[in-house]
Amino acid sequence: MTRKAVILIVEDIAIIRMGAVDLVSSAGYEALEASNADEAIRLLEARSDIDLVFTDVGMPGTMDGIKLAHYIRNRWPPVKLIVASGRAIIEEIELPEGSRFFPKPYSESTIVEEMRRMVRI
Repeated sequence: MTRKAVILIVEDIAIIRMGAVDLVSSAGYEALEASNADEAIRLLEARSDIDLVFTDVGMPGTMDGIKLAHYIRNRWPPVKLIVASGRAIIEEIELPEGSRFFPKPYSESTIVEEMRRMVRI
């Protein structure tokens, strides 16, 4: 039996985070959620089964989504990364290798397709 991929959603706006959790769950994945980078790091430290992090760029706290993506790549290299922002257009060259960027509002089907491509369990 294969396990469900685990996707951690990092978003400070609760209603957007709830929508992303629904999207991920509907796609058949296990969704975890964090409202900032510090909470996301605590989850990554506590669980070794997180396959992908889907993070917003603009967040309060010690790191924005770009810094979080680089931190995750350095500390947990196998974890896949999707970064989204409604305020900034980020060049993928600013992100860790293999990461993907999507401007908000993003197409839910495009996000799910990318998750399926990145996480093959």
